[in-house]
Amino acid sequence: YIGAVSAPLYAENPEDEVSPRDMQQINSKGNMDFCIKNIKLADFGRREIELAEDEMTALMALRKAAQGEKPLAAAKIVGCTHVTAQTAVLFETLKVLGAQCRWAACNIYSTQDEVAAALAEQDFPVFAWKGESEDDFWWCIDRCVNVEGWEPNMILDDGGDMTHWIYKKYPHLFKKVKGIVEESITGIHRLHQLSKAGKLCVPAINVNDSVTKQKFDNLYCCRESILDSLKKTTDIMFGGKQVAICGYGEVGKGCSAALKAMGSVVYVTEIDPICALQACMDGFRLAKLGDVVRHVDMVITCTGNKNVVVREHMDLMKNGCVVCNMGRSNTEIDVNSLQTPELVWQHVRAQVDHIIWPDGKRIVLLAEGRVLNLSSSTVPIYVLSITATTQALALIELFNAPEGRYKQDVYLLPKKLDEYVASLHLQTFDAHLTELTDEQAKYMGLSKYGPFKPSYYR
Repeated sequence: YIGAVSAPLYAENPEDEVSPRDMQQINSKGNMDFCIKNIKLADFGRREIELAEDEMTALMALRKAAQGEKPLAAAKIVGCTHVTAQTAVLFETLKVLGAQCRWAACNIYSTQDEVAAALAEQDFPVFAWKGESEDDFWWCIDRCVNVEGWEPNMILDDGGDMTHWIYKKYPHLFKKVKGIVEESITGIHRLHQLSKAGKLCVPAINVNDSVTKQKFDNLYCCRESILDSLKKTTDIMFGGKQVAICGYGEVGKGCSAALKAMGSVVYVTEIDPICALQACMDGFRLAKLGDVVRHVDMVITCTGNKNVVVREHMDLMKNGCVVCNMGRSNTEIDVNSLQTPELVWQHVRAQVDHIIWPDGKRIVLLAEGRVLNLSSSTVPIYVLSITATTQALALIELFNAPEGRYKQDVYLLPKKLDEYVASLHLQTFDAHLTELTDEQAKYMGLSKYGPFKPSYYR
Protein backbone atom coordinates (compact mmCIF):
# COMPACT_ATOMS: atom_id res chain seq x y z
CA TYR A 1 0.00 0.00 0.00
CA ILE A 2 1.37 3.38 -1.03
CA GLY A 3 0.09 6.04 1.36
CA ALA A 4 -0.97 9.35 -0.11
CA VAL A 5 -0.01 11.41 2.90
CA SER A 6 2.46 11.72 5.71
CA ALA A 7 2.47 13.95 8.76
CA PRO A 8 3.60 17.48 7.90
CA LEU A 9 7.15 18.26 8.92
CA TYR A 10 6.13 21.64 10.26
CA ALA A 11 3.21 23.94 10.89
CA GLU A 12 3.25 27.39 9.32
CA ASN A 13 2.13 29.04 12.59
CA PRO A 14 2.48 26.38 15.27
CA GLU A 15 1.69 28.77 18.10
CA ASP A 16 -1.62 29.73 16.49
CA GLU A 17 -2.53 26.30 15.23
CA VAL A 18 -5.85 24.96 16.53
CA SER A 19 -7.08 21.82 14.86
CA PRO A 20 -10.49 22.15 13.18
CA ARG A 21 -11.31 18.86 14.90
CA ASP A 22 -11.17 20.73 18.21
CA MET A 23 -13.42 23.59 17.06
CA GLN A 24 -17.21 23.54 16.98
CA GLN A 25 -18.39 25.46 13.93
CA ILE A 26 -21.88 26.10 12.63
CA ASN A 27 -23.09 27.65 9.39
CA SER A 28 -25.80 30.30 9.07
CA LYS A 29 -28.45 27.62 8.61
CA GLY A 30 -27.55 25.87 11.87
CA ASN A 31 -25.79 22.93 10.18
CA MET A 32 -22.67 21.40 11.75
CA ASP A 33 -22.08 18.42 9.42
CA PHE A 34 -18.65 19.56 8.21
CA CYS A 35 -15.12 20.13 9.48
CA ILE A 36 -13.08 22.93 7.93
CA LYS A 37 -10.59 25.63 8.92
CA ASN A 38 -12.90 28.64 9.25
CA ILE A 39 -16.56 29.03 8.25
CA LYS A 40 -16.10 32.84 8.25
CA LEU A 41 -14.19 32.53 4.95
CA ALA A 42 -17.35 31.41 3.12
CA ASP A 43 -18.05 34.68 1.26
CA PHE A 44 -14.50 34.83 -0.06
CA GLY A 45 -14.71 31.20 -1.17
CA ARG A 46 -18.03 31.75 -2.90
CA ARG A 47 -16.49 34.51 -5.04
CA GLU A 48 -13.68 32.13 -6.05
CA ILE A 49 -16.19 29.43 -7.00
CA GLU A 50 -18.16 31.93 -9.10
CA LEU A 51 -14.97 32.93 -10.93
CA ALA A 52 -14.28 29.27 -11.65
CA GLU A 53 -17.81 28.80 -12.99
CA ASP A 54 -17.11 31.37 -15.69
CA GLU A 55 -14.31 29.17 -17.09
CA MET A 56 -16.00 25.81 -16.50
CA THR A 57 -18.61 26.20 -19.21
CA ALA A 58 -19.12 22.49 -19.86
CA LEU A 59 -20.17 21.75 -16.28
CA MET A 60 -22.54 24.71 -16.37
CA ALA A 61 -23.98 23.28 -19.59
CA LEU A 62 -24.55 19.96 -17.83
CA ARG A 63 -26.41 21.79 -15.07
CA LYS A 64 -28.61 23.54 -17.62
CA ALA A 65 -29.34 20.27 -19.42
CA ALA A 66 -30.38 18.68 -16.12
CA GLN A 67 -33.08 21.23 -15.29
CA GLY A 68 -35.72 18.60 -15.96
CA GLU A 69 -33.99 15.21 -15.82
CA LYS A 70 -31.77 14.41 -12.83
CA PRO A 71 -29.39 11.67 -14.06
CA LEU A 72 -27.88 11.28 -10.58
CA ALA A 73 -31.12 11.25 -8.59
CA ALA A 74 -30.72 8.79 -5.70
CA ALA A 75 -26.93 8.76 -6.14
CA LYS A 76 -25.01 9.02 -2.87
CA ILE A 77 -21.46 9.93 -3.83
CA VAL A 78 -18.55 9.87 -1.43
CA GLY A 79 -15.51 11.67 -2.78
CA CYS A 80 -11.84 12.12 -2.03
CA THR A 81 -10.30 14.68 -4.39
CA HIS A 82 -8.62 18.06 -4.16
CA VAL A 83 -10.89 20.65 -2.54
CA THR A 84 -10.45 23.76 -4.68
CA ALA A 85 -12.68 26.28 -6.43
CA GLN A 86 -12.61 24.13 -9.56
CA THR A 87 -13.58 20.88 -7.86
CA ALA A 88 -16.25 22.80 -5.92
CA VAL A 89 -17.92 23.55 -9.27
CA LEU A 90 -17.91 19.79 -9.91
CA PHE A 91 -19.31 19.00 -6.43
CA GLU A 92 -22.12 21.49 -6.82
CA THR A 93 -22.85 20.28 -10.35
CA LEU A 94 -23.26 16.73 -9.05
CA LYS A 95 -25.72 18.10 -6.49
CA VAL A 96 -27.70 19.89 -9.24
CA LEU A 97 -27.74 16.59 -11.17
CA GLY A 98 -29.54 15.02 -8.20
CA ALA A 99 -26.74 13.50 -6.12
CA GLN A 100 -26.11 13.65 -2.40
CA CYS A 101 -22.39 14.04 -1.69
CA ARG A 102 -19.89 13.88 1.15
CA TRP A 103 -16.29 15.00 0.53
CA ALA A 104 -12.75 14.76 1.89
CA ALA A 105 -9.43 16.00 0.50
CA CYS A 106 -6.95 13.71 -1.26
CA ASN A 107 -3.97 15.98 -0.54
CA ILE A 108 -3.09 17.65 2.76
CA TYR A 109 -1.83 20.86 1.13
CA SER A 110 -4.10 21.49 -1.86
CA THR A 111 -7.29 22.43 0.00
CA GLN A 112 -8.43 26.03 -0.38
CA ASP A 113 -9.86 26.77 3.06
CA GLU A 114 -12.11 29.55 1.81
CA VAL A 115 -13.65 27.20 -0.77
CA ALA A 116 -14.25 24.51 1.86
CA ALA A 117 -16.00 27.20 3.93
CA ALA A 118 -18.22 28.21 1.00
CA LEU A 119 -19.26 24.60 0.50
CA ALA A 120 -19.98 24.13 4.21
CA GLU A 121 -22.07 27.30 4.24
CA GLN A 122 -24.25 25.69 1.55
CA ASP A 123 -24.80 22.59 3.74
CA PHE A 124 -22.27 20.56 1.76
CA PRO A 125 -20.67 17.96 4.07
CA VAL A 126 -16.98 18.65 3.48
CA PHE A 127 -14.13 17.54 5.73
CA ALA A 128 -10.88 19.16 4.63
CA TRP A 129 -8.39 21.87 5.50
CA LYS A 130 -4.95 22.90 4.32
CA GLY A 131 -2.15 21.35 6.39
CA GLU A 132 -3.86 18.22 7.71
CA SER A 133 -1.78 15.65 9.58
CA GLU A 134 -1.85 12.01 8.54
CA ASP A 135 -4.29 11.27 11.36
CA ASP A 136 -6.48 14.20 10.27
CA PHE A 137 -6.45 12.92 6.70
CA TRP A 138 -7.86 9.51 7.56
CA TRP A 139 -10.23 11.00 10.16
CA CYS A 140 -11.76 13.23 7.46
CA ILE A 141 -12.22 10.29 5.13
CA ASP A 142 -13.83 8.31 7.94
CA ARG A 143 -16.27 11.15 8.67
CA CYS A 144 -17.46 10.90 5.07
CA VAL A 145 -18.35 7.21 5.24
CA ASN A 146 -19.02 6.45 8.91
CA VAL A 147 -22.40 8.17 8.99
CA GLU A 148 -25.51 6.84 10.65
CA GLY A 149 -28.39 6.48 8.20
CA TRP A 150 -26.34 7.31 5.08
CA GLU A 151 -24.48 4.83 2.89
CA PRO A 152 -22.68 5.71 -0.35
CA ASN A 153 -23.53 4.01 -3.65
CA MET A 154 -20.82 5.72 -5.75
CA ILE A 155 -17.16 6.61 -5.12
CA LEU A 156 -15.22 9.42 -6.80
CA ASP A 157 -11.54 9.01 -5.95
CA ASP A 158 -8.23 10.71 -6.74
CA GLY A 159 -5.45 8.46 -5.51
CA GLY A 160 -7.53 5.54 -4.25
CA ASP A 161 -7.58 6.52 -0.58
CA MET A 162 -11.37 6.54 -0.18
CA THR A 163 -11.63 3.17 -1.89
CA HIS A 164 -8.78 1.82 0.25
CA TRP A 165 -10.40 3.04 3.48
CA ILE A 166 -13.78 1.50 2.68
CA TYR A 167 -12.15 -1.83 1.80
CA LYS A 168 -10.17 -1.67 5.03
CA LYS A 169 -12.83 -0.46 7.49
CA TYR A 170 -16.28 -0.81 5.93
CA PRO A 171 -16.22 -3.52 3.24
CA HIS A 172 -19.95 -4.17 3.74
CA LEU A 173 -20.65 -0.79 2.09
CA PHE A 174 -19.60 -2.23 -1.28
CA LYS A 175 -22.87 -4.19 -1.36
CA LYS A 176 -24.60 -0.95 -2.33
CA VAL A 177 -21.82 0.72 -4.34
CA LYS A 178 -22.54 0.75 -8.08
CA GLY A 179 -19.08 1.84 -9.14
CA ILE A 180 -15.86 3.77 -8.64
CA VAL A 181 -14.54 6.64 -10.76
CA GLU A 182 -10.78 7.13 -10.34
CA GLU A 183 -8.69 9.87 -11.94
CA SER A 184 -5.07 9.28 -10.91
CA ILE A 185 -2.33 6.87 -11.97
CA THR A 186 -1.79 5.91 -8.32
CA GLY A 187 -5.45 5.05 -7.82
CA ILE A 188 -5.65 3.14 -11.09
CA HIS A 189 -2.60 1.10 -10.05
CA ARG A 190 -4.41 0.19 -6.83
CA LEU A 191 -7.59 -0.79 -8.68
CA HIS A 192 -5.68 -3.04 -11.07
CA GLN A 193 -3.98 -4.68 -8.09
CA LEU A 194 -7.40 -5.38 -6.57
CA SER A 195 -8.67 -6.68 -9.90
CA LYS A 196 -5.73 -9.05 -10.36
CA ALA A 197 -6.20 -10.37 -6.84
CA GLY A 198 -9.92 -10.95 -7.49
CA LYS A 199 -10.83 -8.44 -4.77
CA LEU A 200 -12.41 -5.70 -6.89
CA CYS A 201 -16.08 -6.19 -6.10
CA VAL A 202 -17.56 -3.30 -8.16
CA PRO A 203 -16.88 -1.88 -11.63
CA ALA A 204 -14.55 1.10 -11.95
CA ILE A 205 -13.95 3.67 -14.69
CA ASN A 206 -10.36 4.75 -15.27
CA VAL A 207 -10.64 8.49 -15.97
CA ASN A 208 -6.86 8.97 -15.80
CA ASP A 209 -6.31 7.22 -19.13
CA SER A 210 -9.20 8.84 -20.95
CA VAL A 211 -8.05 10.99 -23.84
CA THR A 212 -9.47 14.15 -22.30
CA LYS A 213 -7.51 13.62 -19.07
CA GLN A 214 -4.20 12.56 -20.62
CA LYS A 215 -4.00 15.05 -23.46
CA PHE A 216 -5.39 18.08 -21.66
CA ASP A 217 -5.07 17.93 -17.88
CA ASN A 218 -1.78 16.05 -17.75
CA LEU A 219 -0.09 17.76 -20.71
CA TYR A 220 -1.42 21.30 -21.06
CA CYS A 221 -2.12 21.90 -17.38
CA CYS A 222 1.39 20.87 -16.32
CA ARG A 223 2.96 22.79 -19.20
CA GLU A 224 1.60 26.00 -17.71
CA SER A 225 1.53 25.30 -13.99
CA ILE A 226 5.12 24.02 -13.60
CA LEU A 227 6.51 27.48 -14.38
CA ASP A 228 4.04 29.22 -12.08
CA SER A 229 4.82 26.81 -9.24
CA LEU A 230 8.60 27.16 -9.53
CA LYS A 231 8.41 30.95 -9.73
CA LYS A 232 6.15 31.24 -6.70
CA THR A 233 8.27 28.97 -4.53
CA THR A 234 11.84 29.79 -5.60
CA ASP A 235 11.81 32.96 -7.77
CA ILE A 236 14.16 31.01 -10.02
CA MET A 237 15.42 32.16 -13.42
CA PHE A 238 14.85 29.47 -16.06
CA GLY A 239 17.12 30.68 -18.85
CA GLY A 240 20.26 28.56 -19.08
CA LYS A 241 19.35 26.33 -16.15
CA GLN A 242 20.03 22.61 -16.52
CA VAL A 243 17.02 20.50 -15.61
CA ALA A 244 16.49 16.75 -15.24
CA ILE A 245 12.90 15.67 -15.80
CA CYS A 246 12.17 12.11 -14.71
CA GLY A 247 9.50 10.58 -16.92
CA TYR A 248 8.27 11.57 -20.38
CA GLY A 249 4.61 10.71 -20.15
CA GLU A 250 2.07 13.48 -20.67
CA VAL A 251 3.10 15.30 -17.48
CA GLY A 252 6.80 15.04 -18.36
CA LYS A 253 6.10 16.23 -21.90
CA GLY A 254 4.30 19.32 -20.60
CA CYS A 255 7.01 20.20 -18.07
CA SER A 256 9.81 19.61 -20.59
CA ALA A 257 8.19 21.77 -23.27
CA ALA A 258 7.62 24.64 -20.83
CA LEU A 259 11.17 24.70 -19.51
CA LYS A 260 12.71 24.30 -22.97
CA ALA A 261 10.67 27.27 -24.18
CA MET A 262 12.09 29.35 -21.31
CA GLY A 263 15.66 28.56 -22.37
CA SER A 264 16.49 25.74 -19.98
CA VAL A 265 18.71 22.82 -20.99
CA VAL A 266 16.52 19.76 -20.39
CA TYR A 267 17.57 16.17 -19.77
CA VAL A 268 14.93 13.44 -19.70
CA THR A 269 15.06 10.08 -17.94
CA GLU A 270 12.78 7.25 -19.11
CA ILE A 271 12.26 3.50 -18.70
CA ASP A 272 9.96 3.16 -21.73
CA PRO A 273 11.80 3.10 -25.08
CA ILE A 274 8.78 4.55 -26.89
CA CYS A 275 8.53 7.58 -24.60
CA ALA A 276 12.33 7.81 -24.65
CA LEU A 277 12.33 7.98 -28.45
CA GLN A 278 9.67 10.68 -28.32
CA ALA A 279 11.91 12.70 -25.99
CA CYS A 280 14.83 12.35 -28.41
CA MET A 281 12.66 13.35 -31.37
CA ASP A 282 11.46 16.39 -29.43
CA GLY A 283 15.05 17.53 -29.00
CA PHE A 284 15.78 16.46 -25.41
CA ARG A 285 18.86 14.65 -24.13
CA LEU A 286 18.00 11.19 -22.82
CA ALA A 287 20.13 10.28 -19.82
CA LYS A 288 20.22 8.32 -16.58
CA LEU A 289 19.66 10.48 -13.52
CA GLY A 290 22.87 9.26 -11.89
CA ASP A 291 24.88 10.49 -14.87
CA VAL A 292 23.60 14.08 -14.80
CA VAL A 293 22.56 14.66 -11.20
CA ARG A 294 25.90 16.23 -10.20
CA HIS A 295 25.51 19.26 -12.45
CA VAL A 296 21.79 19.92 -12.95
CA ASP A 297 20.09 22.86 -11.26
CA MET A 298 16.66 21.21 -10.95
CA VAL A 299 15.25 17.70 -10.71
CA ILE A 300 11.53 17.26 -11.41
CA THR A 301 9.79 13.89 -11.07
CA CYS A 302 6.81 13.07 -13.32
CA THR A 303 6.49 9.27 -13.15
CA GLY A 304 3.87 8.25 -10.58
CA ASN A 305 6.39 5.65 -9.37
CA LYS A 306 8.31 5.39 -6.09
CA ASN A 307 11.94 6.07 -5.13
CA VAL A 308 12.76 7.77 -8.42
CA VAL A 309 15.03 10.22 -6.58
CA VAL A 310 16.75 8.55 -3.63
CA ARG A 311 19.27 9.63 -1.01
CA GLU A 312 22.22 8.54 -3.19
CA HIS A 313 21.08 10.98 -5.88
CA MET A 314 20.60 13.81 -3.40
CA ASP A 315 24.02 13.23 -1.85
CA LEU A 316 25.51 13.92 -5.31
CA MET A 317 23.48 17.05 -6.09
CA LYS A 318 25.24 20.38 -6.21
CA ASN A 319 24.57 23.22 -3.81
CA GLY A 320 21.23 24.91 -4.46
CA CYS A 321 19.70 22.15 -6.59
CA VAL A 322 15.88 22.37 -6.59
CA VAL A 323 14.04 19.07 -6.13
CA CYS A 324 10.30 18.72 -6.69
CA ASN A 325 7.55 16.38 -7.82
CA MET A 326 4.86 16.90 -10.46
CA GLY A 327 3.64 13.29 -10.43
CA ARG A 328 0.49 12.25 -8.58
CA SER A 329 2.19 10.04 -5.99
CA ASN A 330 4.13 11.55 -3.09
CA THR A 331 6.57 8.63 -3.12
CA GLU A 332 8.71 9.65 -6.10
CA ILE A 333 11.25 11.51 -3.95
CA ASP A 334 12.51 9.50 -0.98
CA VAL A 335 11.92 12.25 1.56
CA ASN A 336 12.12 9.82 4.48
CA SER A 337 15.80 9.21 3.70
CA LEU A 338 16.42 12.89 4.50
CA GLN A 339 15.13 12.49 8.05
CA THR A 340 18.54 11.67 9.52
CA PRO A 341 20.52 13.36 12.33
CA GLU A 342 23.36 14.66 10.15
CA LEU A 343 21.01 16.69 7.92
CA VAL A 344 19.46 19.97 9.03
CA TRP A 345 16.01 21.01 7.81
CA GLN A 346 15.53 24.76 7.48
CA HIS A 347 12.01 25.95 6.68
CA VAL A 348 12.30 28.97 4.38
CA ARG A 349 8.73 29.78 3.35
CA ALA A 350 5.50 27.96 2.58
CA GLN A 351 6.29 24.76 0.62
CA VAL A 352 10.05 25.47 0.61
CA ASP A 353 12.63 23.69 2.78
CA HIS A 354 16.41 23.76 2.64
CA ILE A 355 18.06 20.46 3.50
CA ILE A 356 21.61 21.19 4.68
CA TRP A 357 24.45 18.65 4.54
CA PRO A 358 27.33 18.64 7.08
CA ASP A 359 29.66 20.36 4.58
CA GLY A 360 27.19 23.24 4.15
CA LYS A 361 25.69 22.05 0.85
CA ARG A 362 21.96 22.54 0.65
CA ILE A 363 19.23 21.35 -1.67
CA VAL A 364 15.86 23.07 -2.04
CA LEU A 365 12.96 20.66 -1.49
CA LEU A 366 9.54 21.89 -2.62
CA ALA A 367 6.20 20.86 -1.08
CA GLU A 368 7.88 18.04 0.86
CA GLY A 369 7.89 16.02 -2.35
CA ARG A 370 4.14 16.24 -2.87
CA VAL A 371 2.51 17.29 -6.13
CA LEU A 372 3.94 20.75 -6.65
CA ASN A 373 1.37 22.66 -8.64
CA LEU A 374 -1.56 21.78 -6.38
CA SER A 375 0.47 22.46 -3.23
CA SER A 376 2.03 25.80 -4.07
CA SER A 377 0.16 27.54 -6.88
CA THR A 378 -3.00 27.44 -8.90
CA VAL A 379 -3.68 25.46 -12.07
CA PRO A 380 -5.58 26.61 -15.19
CA ILE A 381 -9.31 26.43 -14.50
CA TYR A 382 -10.23 25.65 -18.10
CA VAL A 383 -8.15 22.47 -18.19
CA LEU A 384 -9.59 21.32 -14.88
CA SER A 385 -13.04 21.86 -16.36
CA ILE A 386 -12.26 19.15 -18.92
CA THR A 387 -11.28 16.61 -16.27
CA ALA A 388 -14.19 17.53 -14.01
CA THR A 389 -16.69 17.11 -16.84
CA THR A 390 -15.15 13.73 -17.63
CA GLN A 391 -15.57 12.70 -14.00
CA ALA A 392 -19.20 13.80 -13.95
CA LEU A 393 -20.05 11.88 -17.13
CA ALA A 394 -18.24 8.77 -15.82
CA LEU A 395 -20.35 8.90 -12.64
CA ILE A 396 -23.54 9.25 -14.70
CA GLU A 397 -22.46 6.37 -16.96
CA LEU A 398 -21.77 3.94 -14.11
CA PHE A 399 -24.76 4.97 -12.01
CA ASN A 400 -27.25 4.56 -14.85
CA ALA A 401 -25.71 1.53 -16.59
CA PRO A 402 -28.04 -1.47 -16.95
CA GLU A 403 -27.15 -4.35 -14.68
CA GLY A 404 -24.52 -6.53 -16.32
CA ARG A 405 -23.07 -3.91 -18.69
CA TYR A 406 -20.04 -3.46 -16.44
CA LYS A 407 -18.41 -6.37 -14.64
CA GLN A 408 -16.14 -6.18 -11.58
CA ASP A 409 -13.25 -4.76 -13.57
CA VAL A 410 -11.53 -1.51 -14.56
CA TYR A 411 -12.88 0.20 -17.71
CA LEU A 412 -11.90 3.18 -19.82
CA LEU A 413 -14.46 5.90 -20.38
CA PRO A 414 -16.48 5.13 -23.53
CA LYS A 415 -14.91 7.07 -26.42
CA LYS A 416 -18.26 8.65 -27.28
CA LEU A 417 -18.26 10.37 -23.87
CA ASP A 418 -14.62 11.46 -24.30
CA GLU A 419 -15.58 13.16 -27.55
CA TYR A 420 -18.67 14.70 -25.94
CA VAL A 421 -16.49 16.32 -23.27
CA ALA A 422 -14.27 17.82 -25.97
CA SER A 423 -17.24 19.08 -27.99
CA LEU A 424 -18.71 20.85 -24.95
CA HIS A 425 -15.44 22.73 -24.47
CA LEU A 426 -15.15 23.71 -28.13
CA GLN A 427 -18.05 26.09 -27.48
CA THR A 428 -15.61 28.41 -25.70
CA PHE A 429 -13.70 29.05 -28.92
CA ASP A 430 -14.80 30.34 -32.27
CA ALA A 431 -14.46 26.74 -33.43
CA HIS A 432 -16.38 25.06 -36.23
CA LEU A 433 -16.23 21.29 -36.59
CA THR A 434 -16.25 19.76 -40.05
CA GLU A 435 -18.97 17.16 -40.58
CA LEU A 436 -18.42 13.99 -42.59
CA THR A 437 -20.50 13.48 -45.69
CA ASP A 438 -22.45 10.23 -45.91
CA GLU A 439 -19.97 9.00 -48.51
CA GLN A 440 -16.97 9.85 -46.33
CA ALA A 441 -18.51 8.22 -43.26
CA LYS A 442 -19.21 5.04 -45.21
CA TYR A 443 -15.65 5.02 -46.61
CA MET A 444 -14.16 5.36 -43.11
CA GLY A 445 -16.62 2.95 -41.52
CA LEU A 446 -17.72 5.58 -39.03
CA SER A 447 -20.93 7.14 -37.83
CA LYS A 448 -21.22 10.77 -38.88
CA TYR A 449 -21.69 11.61 -35.20
CA GLY A 450 -18.87 9.57 -33.70
CA PRO A 451 -17.15 8.01 -31.99
CA PHE A 452 -14.34 8.92 -34.39
CA LYS A 453 -11.57 7.01 -32.62
CA PRO A 454 -11.36 3.38 -31.47
CA SER A 455 -11.66 2.60 -27.76
CA TYR A 456 -7.91 1.99 -27.45
CA TYR A 457 -6.95 5.41 -28.86
CA ARG A 458 -5.09 7.74 -26.48
